[in-house]
Amino acid sequence: MIVRSEGMKIPWMNLINCIVLVVFCYSIEVCNGQDYGGEEVVKAAPPPAQENCDGVFVTYAFDNREREYPFVKNVTAQAWAFTSMLTVINTGLFELKSWKVQVGFQHNEVLISTDGAVAMGGDGFPVKTGKNGTVLAGFPQADLKTAIDTAGDFTQMAAQVKIKGTQFGVPTKSTPMPKSINLLNDGYKCPAPKKFKTYMQMCCKKDPKFKPKNTSIKFMERQNGDLSFTYDVLSAFESKYQAQVTIDNISPLGRLDRWNLTWEWMRNEFIYSMKGAYTHKKDPSECIYGPQGQYYKDFDFSVVMNCQKKPVISDLPPEMENDDKLGKLPFCCKNGALLPTTMNGTKARSIFQMEVFKLPPDMNRTALYPPQNWKIEGRVNPSYKCGPPIRVDPTGFPDPSKIGITLNAVASWQITCNISRPQPKQAKCCVSFSAFYTDSVVPCNTCACGCEQTSKCDGNAKPLPLPAQALLVPFQDREKLAKEWNRIKRLGTMPKKLPCPDNCGVSINWHLESNYKTGWTARMTLFNWGNDPFVDWFTAVQMKKNIGDGYENVYSFNGTKLPQRTNTVFMQGLEGLTYLVGQVNGTNPNKDPKVPGKQQSVISFLKKNTPNVNIEGGDGFPSKVIFNGEECALPPNFPKSHAAFKSQVGLLPAVLLALLTFLLLTDQFH
Repeated sequence: MIVRSEGMKIPWMNLINCIVLVVFCYSIEVCNGQDYGGEEVVKAAPPPAQENCDGVFVTYAFDNREREYPFVKNVTAQAWAFTSMLTVINTGLFELKSWKVQVGFQHNEVLISTDGAVAMGGDGFPVKTGKNGTVLAGFPQADLKTAIDTAGDFTQMAAQVKIKGTQFGVPTKSTPMPKSINLLNDGYKCPAPKKFKTYMQMCCKKDPKFKPKNTSIKFMERQNGDLSFTYDVLSAFESKYQAQVTIDNISPLGRLDRWNLTWEWMRNEFIYSMKGAYTHKKDPSECIYGPQGQYYKDFDFSVVMNCQKKPVISDLPPEMENDDKLGKLPFCCKNGALLPTTMNGTKARSIFQMEVFKLPPDMNRTALYPPQNWKIEGRVNPSYKCGPPIRVDPTGFPDPSKIGITLNAVASWQITCNISRPQPKQAKCCVSFSAFYTDSVVPCNTCACGCEQTSKCDGNAKPLPLPAQALLVPFQDREKLAKEWNRIKRLGTMPKKLPCPDNCGVSINWHLESNYKTGWTARMTLFNWGNDPFVDWFTAVQMKKNIGDGYENVYSFNGTKLPQRTNTVFMQGLEGLTYLVGQVNGTNPNKDPKVPGKQQSVISFLKKNTPNVNIEGGDGFPSKVIFNGEECALPPNFPKSHAAFKSQVGLLPAVLLALLTFLLLTDQFH
């Protein structure tokens, strides 16, 4: 026996015997495994909530996180790399098609990858999560079958998404969990998730009140939106397929000019040839040095249309419409113009076709995957936010032989896009306000269409009041007018750093011209500050309250009140005036500023159907103005009316001012 200083006695022989016994038992266990082939590994039992869920069981599990460079003392600025797992399991009786889950990230997360899903939004990774988090859509496994149809095959009835990203503002000892998770598929109702320290779960069940519109379809119903893409596979082979892309402009106020379409190939596909459109870049090296060149070793990539993972595609000009190789497709070759149906129904669709080559493991006829992260942009057009491709019933095409047979596509997907409202300082057009009862103009917002450099100007300052004639000159020539106007009107001390320009290529002035007992009038003037004209332009004005019910007429434009939106007046150029020309030089280019292209018209309203409106109190100014589908930035306030202008004495100066403004907005001064 050995005695320690604490007085405790340790039986060393007994301890050695125990160690030998443990090693011997371990060796016996190993031998048994070799003799009998090993015992089957027992799977962990699912949580009780999953076993009792008759619907869709969704979980989010936080994995771990590590501090990222640069290391800073400020907790809110410290970046952390994190990993987590989102699991979606179909535990019900119905197949879950094109699943979508919203994860309410709340720590300024930047998603780097989501293995098993794609982030909706159309931009690809990395993805900055918004205030409401991010919506993840299943890919490549978008549909989750039932246990009954798969004999409990977990790989077909469940999807596991490995999430990797960066987050900020998380204390060292806390666990950064999302605010919530939610299944977004139609027909399901989800309770608030049960939350634990590193885990949350919920069971979404079928809504008994939900009734699908069409029960005869095999795949998902086609969705409604402002813009719709249809991706049809016309023919399929082992290593390639023929696809057709159809773009439909559905919104009565949506529009695209010179559209540029991009998407992301997720499985190393490449475009061999194309009709009805073209890609901006043709570089075979991306295929030659990529996985495509490793598989197709004897392939001539010099004739390949595009090898980019994210190609940029544009429409062909009308001159190519009858070209035997590139044209001769219906609805092709319109130079990227997609007009709303309110203007021209035949110009609301665009079509192009392409031959796509595939790579392993997709080398069979049925391995068909559409590209993801669709995004489309135009020139002074709305911003579209697109969802993921959803599988729909194959599109039917009329038989060329015209004997009444319908030919179906091999497979079809739909991508639905909706117009998103421009963020502050990210518009593409802006509006200024003026009125007969005041001689100052409320200009467009500072940096309404963005500011690249603010070193010489203040990007957050309010715009300065201007005289009416200032609307006719470029912004760089308005500084002298603004200072002189400030001196004449005694508006106070001018700031040392003046507000930045609006930087908009198109501006619109809404001038409240008159207000009578029986009706009132406004004048709208369009200014094109760019060098290129706008062909087949249109504008729409949405009024407040029920002002639209009093709409009477538009005099120099072709105007109508939209039946779908009773408070909206739709206007476009008259025949022969459908071009809004670009800016040109002044009468004397050496000293005169450039002159914008402009068109204007008076709009009249009656008060018979709108007796309680307050025209000068703000009801006479629009709540939304749209030019070529793009929502324009509006000033935060409108010209205020003073009591002096309500008297008959004040009418004469107002009429003279309106006349002067009208003359200034014509070409008589140029």
